[in-house]
Amino acid sequence: MDGAWGELYTGNDEEADVLIKGIPFDGATSCGKGAWLAPSRIRHLSGFMPPVTEDGVILERIKVADLGDISLDLNWERYFATIEEEASRMIGTGKFCLFLGGDHSITIPLQRALAKVNRGEPFAVIHFDAHTDLCDEYDGHKWSHACTERRALDLPGIGPAALTFLGVRSYEPQEVEFLRAHPEVRIISASEVYRHGIEKAVEVILGRASKYESVYFTLDIDVLDPGFAPGTGTPEGGGISTRELLEAVKVLVSNLPIKVMDVVEVAPPLDISDITSWAALKVIYEAFGALSSKHVAG
Repeated sequence: MDGAWGELYTGNDEEADVLIKGIPFDGATSCGKGAWLAPSRIRHLSGFMPPVTEDGVILERIKVADLGDISLDLNWERYFATIEEEASRMIGTGKFCLFLGGDHSITIPLQRALAKVNRGEPFAVIHFDAHTDLCDEYDGHKWSHACTERRALDLPGIGPAALTFLGVRSYEPQEVEFLRAHPEVRIISASEVYRHGIEKAVEVILGRASKYESVYFTLDIDVLDPGFAPGTGTPEGGGISTRELLEAVKVLVSNLPIKVMDVVEVAPPLDISDITSWAALKVIYEAFGALSSKHVAG
């Protein structure tokens, strides 16, 4: 991790505003693999990023502590239990927690961790993705990366109305059936973003998520069109742009009580010139900028 996060890095967890953990796991992917390499690649590239937002704000008030990776365990159940335990400890500090996947299945134990820390109090889920990940089972398993938010609905206090998706443009038949039965789930499709603009989409998300005292934000990089993020396992044409994603992230992190954020499905072996890793990193630094603005306001 030498040089990771540059001037933002601190070795003192106590003084950190952000805690980062890598989860290099892609055992639940259904198509292209390689997401397990994303934490190390994103860290490496972060050493070349100046601590300045795109609007010229120097990130002087943000310190980042990178706690390394959760080492891979071939026992899937035990590994997810380890993720949940470590994430619970991190979330319990009250600091902003950022997790670097890995495939989207890692969100399952991370959301369980937030539910544990919240002691059953409901939280909103904002899910940026080309897919809804609402399958009850996929590839013969309930922990597939296609089952992420269906498992969230198993948690205490989390009902369909807590889920808001953005960028969706692909469904499994079982997901369509589920959504017909649960209109409380809000899907802001990539087409809707195209037709009505990212500002309107963000307004919808704010209106739904601001009712909660804590928010989980999961960002699957395939929410971006493959032209902006080719390095991912299940790319879908017709996605949103990096510009639209950055605008949304800045507003949401600035205005919502987001406790946990994850960035998943970046697959460096499938990438071209690190386009996808750089996009993920840009989003992360703009999220840091939004956190910094909160510090100033506070």
